[in-house]
Amino acid sequence: MRLLIVDDDAGLRQSLGLLLTESGYEVAAEGDPEEGLARALDEKFDLVLCDVRMPKMDGLTFLRRYRAERGPALMVMMSAYGGEDVAIAAMREGAYDYLHKPFRPDEVTLTLRKAEERERLRREVEQLRATLGADAVRDILVAESPALRSLLELAERVAAHDTTVLLTGESGTGKEVMARAIHRMSPRSAGPFTAINCAAIPEHLLESELFGHMRGAFTGAVSDRSGIFESTNGGTLMLDEIGDLPLGLQSKLLRVLEEGEIRRLGGRDNRAVDVRVIAATAKDLERAVESGQFRDDLYYRINVVRLHVPPLRERPADVPALVAHFAQAAAEKLGRAVSLTPRALAALAAHPWPGNVRELRNAIERAAVLSATGRLDVEDFPLATPASSNGRSGNGVYMPLSGSFELKPQIEQLERATIVRALEASKGSRREAAHLLGVSLRTLFYKLRRYRLE
Repeated sequence: MRLLIVDDDAGLRQSLGLLLTESGYEVAAEGDPEEGLARALDEKFDLVLCDVRMPKMDGLTFLRRYRAERGPALMVMMSAYGGEDVAIAAMREGAYDYLHKPFRPDEVTLTLRKAEERERLRREVEQLRATLGADAVRDILVAESPALRSLLELAERVAAHDTTVLLTGESGTGKEVMARAIHRMSPRSAGPFTAINCAAIPEHLLESELFGHMRGAFTGAVSDRSGIFESTNGGTLMLDEIGDLPLGLQSKLLRVLEEGEIRRLGGRDNRAVDVRVIAATAKDLERAVESGQFRDDLYYRINVVRLHVPPLRERPADVPALVAHFAQAAAEKLGRAVSLTPRALAALAAHPWPGNVRELRNAIERAAVLSATGRLDVEDFPLATPASSNGRSGNGVYMPLSGSFELKPQIEQLERATIVRALEASKGSRREAAHLLGVSLRTLFYKLRRYRLE
């Protein structure tokens, strides 16, 4: 994701640029607002961070002129002056968010992560609207197997009723895709859909993200801010990895589900919200309840209707359709044809895919990126190659990559090699490599340090 910093403070440009580069962004910076505006309009940026108080042109003027020229990037304003009034003015002019100086590094990265998620959702909605008709909800899910078709039929019936849904299943099976399908099939389809990963946001920030906060609620809270429940009013909220929700927030979530009201952090008044909640988890919540890690009353409240998304190994009939779908997506992304040989398709259908649909999607995309012709064969897929290229015997059983049969070093060696290939395919872009690998940027940074690949 490309990002432009516009600030006359050279020290801030440098420190913020280093922080965001380390976080995986491609960063450019300008100290002159006129030059920054010209660059923002001439080049393609996903985000622009702009100071409010600058010589020659203040930030609000910059924002107005950029919007007047139909600049597409999300704008985040920064200032040590003006407080709430400036923040409100910036929002009215079309800014996505406002950061009050001095700000903490985690506050900056969280704001940008939210902006990135909003932009991703916007693009997905536009793509769905362009490619799907009003009645083509089934196309959201590639469902050829009887198990998934039966599940989708059940989801269609559930969608019509405003009840809480619990989606269970292994990581990568497509729980978020199922949640989006339920939303689209529901009477709330015209409202917003928001997905939040409860495990991805630090505990001390999660309450503010969900319920909002009042000015002065904590250091850096310079203005009132609505949370995700309020911004999703009239729509559907997916709480992914709900098993990782801290116990203190579990009781507050239960109150929202039972009373339809939230209270902002630091606030005294309750606010009514109308949000349908779809919870999802890859964990065994029953065991978490038994161990005291998850409230039993919340468990019973979210487990009104339970839909289990089966792993890909239990629905091999879906693999050919998924392969065709992902190959087409890769072809559109790369601008050239992508196809598979019958031998490759048979090998992919026979593979167990422990990472499920996400792993299959990334395997197709990796192979397409690295292929010279776009015609993918068995050798283009590390998980389905013969012994000569990937330590697999002729009868389909993996052989050790070294003399030892210990599982841990085998996994680490394969994981390290896969990360190296992803970095090569993405030409060193960590963010793109993380996307190819199907992991978060934070996870990739951890792996790079662990395998000394920094």
